[in-house]
Amino acid sequence: MAESAWKTVDYTPDVRGPLTGLVVLDLSRLVAGNMASLQMADFGAEVIKVEPLPDGDPLRAWKQGGQSTFWKVYGRNKKSLALDFRGEGALQVLKRLVARADVLVESFRPGTLEKMGLGEEVLRRDYPRLIVLRVSGFGQSGPYSRRPGFGTLVEGMSGFAQRNGEAGGDPLLPPLALADMISGLYGANAVMMALRVRDQVGTGQMIDLSLLDAMVSVLGPEALDYRLTGSPKPRVGNGSNTSSPRNVYRTKDGQFIAISASIQRTAERLFRAIGREDMITDPRYATNADRVAHRPEVDAIVGDWIGARNREEVMGVFTEQGITAAPLYSIEDIVADPHFIERGIIVEAPDADLGSIPMHAPLPRLTETPGSLRCPAPRLGQDSRAILKASGMSAGAVGELIEKGTVGATEEVAA
Repeated sequence: MAESAWKTVDYTPDVRGPLTGLVVLDLSRLVAGNMASLQMADFGAEVIKVEPLPDGDPLRAWKQGGQSTFWKVYGRNKKSLALDFRGEGALQVLKRLVARADVLVESFRPGTLEKMGLGEEVLRRDYPRLIVLRVSGFGQSGPYSRRPGFGTLVEGMSGFAQRNGEAGGDPLLPPLALADMISGLYGANAVMMALRVRDQVGTGQMIDLSLLDAMVSVLGPEALDYRLTGSPKPRVGNGSNTSSPRNVYRTKDGQFIAISASIQRTAERLFRAIGREDMITDPRYATNADRVAHRPEVDAIVGDWIGARNREEVMGVFTEQGITAAPLYSIEDIVADPHFIERGIIVEAPDADLGSIPMHAPLPRLTETPGSLRCPAPRLGQDSRAILKASGMSAGAVGELIEKGTVGATEEVAA
């Protein structure tokens, strides 16, 4: 493998961020909860991952090349305490940690937290300043609330998959944990709003974060459009139901270019660039509505011009003319692109297993209090002793829990 061009960074354990001093207890599993707590961890919060024994967060099992790549990225800046949730003394451990926390994140099936003795009534009574982010597939209420709620299920039920795919083809699920990622961002934002309220009135609150709700919210005015038309929108592949030209076009050298000319001025600029200024006044293509009604013809005209040229030539013309277009990149293109490198979109960080690894930089970019990489993703139970000591437990009590198997601990170097 060629030497990496990414900007190298080192971990800075003592750097402060806008959330320094915030303690987040993360009991969640897999992506959505980890995405939410990552946003807080990257900006200084102390995020304590309480992972189930014996294997930890299931995200650790998502591997490539024998490495837990998802965990290495989404577990960064966090601490790990390994716990047998059914073990002797486990509830007491959790209550100690909750008492110290500002935020609790959980993604159990609704009702599970109540069975554990940490239901809403208990948390509100005993920890009135606590903010609880409850992540689930279908929400804490409703007929489907007790169903297991993986992102794939809500990507289907939300209507997303029915919209996604080629015209005349089958529905298509996303190739990544889209619903979880979106929900994680919603979750972190909700926690910030709840913290703002707590600053004003002194009490925390419950946040009911449903992956289904989140996924529906990003699909636009689907319900309104359906009411007005009486029909669900058809799948249009890489096209759009609302603007044209908007599609992906193949170049002569087998590459692809995406175009979004959704504003009248940008469409006119495109037509001039491809030598079809006549389309600006042609009644079939003069307005966006006209172009949407004749989308196949528009795509054929634009596609034929692009298909006769290599990607470099097309992008040269489009860049010079200010056309809203971009090449479709694979990761091979990304690692060689100077914009990604100069901006530090991906950075190279130290890693105990692989020497160093690339990962996305903390987002968003704040000018005065930016996010940072303070520590790599921990090994399972790496911080158990330190976390329990910080909760007020004696070394003897911690040792007893470890001996019983309720707590797992390792002092190995983080990876």
